[in-house]
Amino acid sequence: MPAERAAIVAGAWNTIRAGSKSFASSSRLFDPQTRERAWLLYAWCRACDDYADGQILGRPGDASRADRDFDPVEHIRSQTTLALSGRETGELPFDALRIVAAECGIPHRFIRDHLDGFAMDAEGWQPRSEADLLLYCYRVAGAVGCMMAVAMGVDPDDEDTLDRAADLGIAFQLANIARDLSEDDAIGRCYLPLNLLAEFDIPPGEHMRPAYRQRMGVAAGRLAALAGRFEASARVGARHLPFRSRWAVLSAANIYGAIGRKVARRGAHAWDYRVVIGKADKLRHAAAAFREASLPGRDEVSRSGLWTRPKD
Repeated sequence: MPAERAAIVAGAWNTIRAGSKSFASSSRLFDPQTRERAWLLYAWCRACDDYADGQILGRPGDASRADRDFDPVEHIRSQTTLALSGRETGELPFDALRIVAAECGIPHRFIRDHLDGFAMDAEGWQPRSEADLLLYCYRVAGAVGCMMAVAMGVDPDDEDTLDRAADLGIAFQLANIARDLSEDDAIGRCYLPLNLLAEFDIPPGEHMRPAYRQRMGVAAGRLAALAGRFEASARVGARHLPFRSRWAVLSAANIYGAIGRKVARRGAHAWDYRVVIGKADKLRHAAAAFREASLPGRDEVSRSGLWTRPKD
């Protein structure tokens, strides 16, 4: 019903505004319908992430969720299943998913892929190889790129454009991982592949010790470079979107790309304090995205050699 939808959209906007200033800023560039759908999808993603991590809006959360009888992954799976059946869940984020999934016909395989990413986090998983890391990045972020692409009007059968949408989510996640290595270490997590740590002769669990900061700066630079390759591929996919969606996507790509590049430039000092992109820089990146979105398509960027999301 319109009144119910309006209330859920308002709650979703409050969620994205509090949970991610970068995504909130970029979402304003969408047309009104797409903007609301982006907020609805974000609210569900944010809630699932918070349940899996025992947090609220990415910050230390409610101690009651640590109850050993409460299985957060089972909760988000059951609430998501209820939402996808078209029934009310009693929780705004899952009702937000119910609305946006029905309106846009989002394929459930992307939703299942995303939930699998939260299960990996809940299990304390760490990648052994780059391919392991990229599968994780697809599940927690690339699958969201695919869902957002469908919400922006991409045909669910357009596999090439969806691959490019997944690439953007992967690029975002790689930039986040490089930036948040110290914060993740503080809560006992490490998303650096074990074979990368071995290559730099860094013992597992000790990567953020001062003695390894120089090597870590090089390793983070490698993650940022990998993110750049996926980002370049995603920019090609943005050509298939309506102008305002293309502008919003390129703006987000500029902002998150800047995070990865800033981490790489800082090297060993990347984690002295959190890398952020200020408001003035965000406006500059949005202006650059507007210019890029207005221009004819650039030369094709091949996906040859890039890891590709699973299709089954």
